[in-house]
Amino acid sequence: MTTPEAATQSKWLDAELKYDSGVYNKHHVVMTRGLSATVWDETGRSYIDCVAGYGVANIGHSHPDVVKAIKDQADRLIVMPQTLPNDKRAEFLTELVGVLPQGLDRVFLCNSGTEAMEAAKKFAITGTGRKRFVSFRRGFSGRSLGALAFTWEPKYREPFGDAVDNKNVDFVTYGNIEELRAAITDQTAAVIMEPVQGEGGVRPASIEFMQEARRLTKEKGALLILDEIQTGFCRTGKFFACEHSGVIPDAMTLAKAMAGGLPVGALAMTAEVADRMPAGGHGTTFGGNPLTMAAGVAAIRAMKREGMAEQAREKGAYFMEKLRAIQSPKIREVRGLGLMIGVELKEKSAPYIHALEHDEGVLSLQATPLVVRFLPPITISREQIDTVVAAFERVLGSVNPRAERQAELAQGAEDKQTE
Repeated sequence: MTTPEAATQSKWLDAELKYDSGVYNKHHVVMTRGLSATVWDETGRSYIDCVAGYGVANIGHSHPDVVKAIKDQADRLIVMPQTLPNDKRAEFLTELVGVLPQGLDRVFLCNSGTEAMEAAKKFAITGTGRKRFVSFRRGFSGRSLGALAFTWEPKYREPFGDAVDNKNVDFVTYGNIEELRAAITDQTAAVIMEPVQGEGGVRPASIEFMQEARRLTKEKGALLILDEIQTGFCRTGKFFACEHSGVIPDAMTLAKAMAGGLPVGALAMTAEVADRMPAGGHGTTFGGNPLTMAAGVAAIRAMKREGMAEQAREKGAYFMEKLRAIQSPKIREVRGLGLMIGVELKEKSAPYIHALEHDEGVLSLQATPLVVRFLPPITISREQIDTVVAAFERVLGSVNPRAERQAELAQGAEDKQTE
C-alpha cells in the first residue's frame, strides 16, 4: 500500500505543489488512469472512485464510446465558434433536447456549471425585466462573482466582500414553503433551486416543495430555474431530478456529466426565455466546440442505451440499504436519491474520508463538515458497492478522530517545510 510519505516523493506531486495556485487542498497521491468506477495512481494502486470528478464521470471513466468519439472528432475539427454552425453541435443539441423536459428546447452552450449559472442570471433578468432572486440556505451555485451571489456558504463569499453583489438575493430555508411563499414577489426574476442540495449535505427536496415552488413562481410571474448541474444525466435515478416530482422549470442549468468527462455547460430554457435575450447579450468562445459536442453525443446515447437512470435507481437503493444496515452510533442519517448519497455523522467527517482513501482505497467526498458523500460512477458494480460499505464500516470502527487530526496537522506542517 502506498503511504502518503512515499507519494510525496513523486516528481508529479512535487510539481503540482510547487506551481499550483494554492486554492486546492492537494491529496498526496497522483492519479494516472481510470476505467469505469476504478482509478489507479502512479504506483499502480487501485481505488474505487466514489467522487467521479465531483459527479462528472456518471458513465464511468474513459467510456469506450466517448473515447472513440473524441479521437474521431479530433481528426476532423476541434474548435468552431457558434456563429458558424457545425454538424456535431447540431447533432448534440438534437440529442440533448430529446431527453430534456418538454418545452425546454432552446440551449445556450458553455463550458462549466458556473458559466451556466451566469447565463441563467442574465437570461432571467432579460426574460422578466426584474432583478431580484430567491436562493436557498446551504445552496451552492458556483464560485464566480456572479454565481457566488446565489451561494449560501459564507466562507465562499466573505473573502470578496462587497464585490459579491447579493443585495438582490433573498435566501430562504430549503424545504420551508412558508418562507418561500413570503420571499417570492412581483419583483422576483427567478428562484434558483437545486432539486437535491449537494454541497449542502445531500438533501433532496420533497415533491411537495418542488411543486409548490413551481406553482408560486408561475403565480408571481417569476422563473423557476433548476440547478441540475450535479443531479442531471441519470445521477438520481431519472434523467433529471425534476422528473421525480413532475415539475417542468422555465430553465435548467446543466454541466458535469453531460459530455462524458470533457468540460461542458449549458442553460436549457423555453423559447419565451431565450427570445427575450438581445442578440449579442451573452456569449462564449469555447462553448459548443465540436470536440466536446462529439463527446456529449456519445455520452447521452450511452446513458440511454445502457439504462443509466435505471441503474442509478437500483444501485442507489442497494447502496443506501447497505449503509443503513451499518450498526454504528456515529451515524446520524443516511439520505440521498439514486447514486447521490450522503451519510451524516455525529462528528466531523474529514477523518473518515481520509481513512477511506489512505487505508481502504476508496475515494469519497465531504458535503458539509459532518457528511460523507458517495458520488460514484453509475457503472459501479454491486460488488464494488459491497467493498465500499465494508470499508466504511471498518473506518467507522477504527478511526480515532483526535489522533487523525493530529496526523493531518503534522502532515500539513511537513508540507509547509517542504515548500
